[in-house]
Amino acid sequence: MEGVTFHDLYEAYPDMDIDRNSEQKLVERHDVIVFHHPLFWYSSPAILKQWQDFVLTHGWAYGHRKTVLNGKWFFNCITTGASGSLYRVKEDSRRFSLRQLLAPFEQTALMCNMRYLPPFVVHGTHALNDRDIIQFRQIYHRCLTLIRND
Repeated sequence: MEGVTFHDLYEAYPDMDIDRNSEQKLVERHDVIVFHHPLFWYSSPAILKQWQDFVLTHGWAYGHRKTVLNGKWFFNCITTGASGSLYRVKEDSRRFSLRQLLAPFEQTALMCNMRYLPPFVVHGTHALNDRDIIQFRQIYHRCLTLIRND
């Protein structure tokens, strides 16, 4: 998609040895940052956490002075194997909604003076058929197009 850069961290860093300078330069060239990942045990994959720890440094991503991320947009594109009903608050073991589980990402965006957008979520990926996948791809493409075009 024109105007959108897809950057696969596992492909770029199979040993998880993230290049901070390269990653910071890549982020600097974009106005919107999307963390596109599956939800693993109510969080992100390890490499994404590693990326956050190494790339989002004080004085560059956050701090007292205006930072590089100030004013950029941020959102998550999340996939889950479980159905959406498992991410609704209930009185039994489901105490937290998906939005609550994503609170650390929202707080990170706020800390970096970024605008946090609602997540794009695809639930029940294990049960999706080809038609479902095409439909979600079209919706996601439309979402990215709207964001890209402001």
